[in-house]
Amino acid sequence: MFLKHVWEILTEPNPTWEKIRAESWSVPELYLRVVIPLALISPIAGLIGTTTFGWQIGGGDPVTLTLASALQISLVYFGAILVAVFVMGMMIHWMSETYGSLQSLERCVALAAYTAVPLFLVGFFQLYPVLWINFLFGLPALAYSVYLLYAGTPIMMEIPVERGFLFASAVLAVGLVALVGLLASTVVLWSFGIGPSFSV
Repeated sequence: MFLKHVWEILTEPNPTWEKIRAESWSVPELYLRVVIPLALISPIAGLIGTTTFGWQIGGGDPVTLTLASALQISLVYFGAILVAVFVMGMMIHWMSETYGSLQSLERCVALAAYTAVPLFLVGFFQLYPVLWINFLFGLPALAYSVYLLYAGTPIMMEIPVERGFLFASAVLAVGLVALVGLLASTVVLWSFGIGPSFSV
């Protein structure tokens, strides 16, 4: 079921959202079958990429992280992804009554999880952390995730398309604010000396 829905959400979003809506599962089941396997992609690829290949700034030598530092960052990264999906699901659940469709938390977390599938999969490109390659594939993945959000919200929340557009826009705004908050917290942590250790 996991791989089937992942492929289908990329190729046939609307019928797949209908199938997901018709299913019944708990949040832990959704995490075990979908979120955790997909959330592992970016941290593992990033761990390998930053310790093996590194990245270049200009024409200089590649910069790599120590294994201990990269492992620590990967574990925090993995935890942040798991928390982010659940928090977005909770926010969708909290906002659903405002838009006239109070849905279960399980359905709201499923909307957040399946919306992020393109972003999960583009994590494979962190195996070779070249900035322009990550942008080249990351921006279309982000755009497709936004499309999935707008396509899936009316179906999963069982509301008219017009109201679904407003709901999806509100969810997108919350996601952007959360992203800015995450970036700000990273800057604060680095200013306190909690940051990566580079190989020499």
